[in-house]
Amino acid sequence: MKPRKPSDLREACVTEALAIIEEAGVEGLKIREVARRLGVSHQAPYKHFPSSEHLLAELVRRTYQTFAEHLENRPRGNSPGEDMYCMGLAYFQFAMDHPLKYRLLFGTPLPEPAQHPAMMEEARKAFTLLLAGVASMKGGEHVGLEQKGLQLDALFVWSVVHGMASLIQSAALHQLVLDEATLREAMPHALASIGRALSAEFAAASGEPTKSKALPQHTP
Repeated sequence: MKPRKPSDLREACVTEALAIIEEAGVEGLKIREVARRLGVSHQAPYKHFPSSEHLLAELVRRTYQTFAEHLENRPRGNSPGEDMYCMGLAYFQFAMDHPLKYRLLFGTPLPEPAQHPAMMEEARKAFTLLLAGVASMKGGEHVGLEQKGLQLDALFVWSVVHGMASLIQSAALHQLVLDEATLREAMPHALASIGRALSAEFAAASGEPTKSKALPQHTP
């Protein structure tokens, strides 16, 4: 049976692109394959996307937008340190709940940003949220977001949380002799360690995270 032609071809192309990437990786994303799966002519998707790269760029843009909104809509803490802890949990939650989209953002080659400027606007929005959180911890709202030291601290926080999320998703980690309790405590421990590095207040806010914060579960 031929697939029913979509009423909104642009949206259908984006949805099908994600499905193809899940099955065959970014390398498998071709406009002709999208058209074949949707049951439309090979030329039809080109009305909306000049190339496979343009289709990928739109998918990445939307995924960064979803990611930024997820961080923005996180539960808020009662102090800068606790709020940064909540942001770290929100980041980790996204990685665990949306592994394909997470890999798309941080684990696959992306189209050239200069050729697709809208693609990275939402990525910068997410990073600005992190910068603002670090600024709040280190002196309040008036700390300039362009300061080099602030950017370095934000990159430190990002690298720790991203690294832990990636490790927990990796098959290699689950070949080690680590019990489930250790794996459950890995991210809270990482967040508390970030706190000790950045501020005593953060460490106090996240001192016993497993008792006060629910962590997402991951099944390897």
